[in-house]
Amino acid sequence: MTWLAELDFAWMAWTWQTAVFFGALATLLVIMTVLAIIRPELPRVGVLRIATTRGDRLFIALLGSAFICIFWLAFANVIGVKDASLWWALGLSLVYAVAVFRSV
Repeated sequence: MTWLAELDFAWMAWTWQTAVFFGALATLLVIMTVLAIIRPELPRVGVLRIATTRGDRLFIALLGSAFICIFWLAFANVIGVKDASLWWALGLSLVYAVAVFRSV
């Protein structure tokens, strides 16, 4: 365990919000793994006309949600909002994720 004690984690702001974010990602990966073991699936073709699995749809949803949050902050900056709340972007991202899992 001495190598772990020597690591420097000061490069990132490790707050409780950061821990919740990474914990949620780890939980999603564990849930997807358990689902793949319990209920294997065949790839399905949706509106993108490519075969996707649950993991593919999760990746598309996470990537799209990141872009939604980035564009939300950029839009708030353009219109001059100093303290832009990401709760609306989170809500929009959840709606987007549901749409991706249902239609892609």
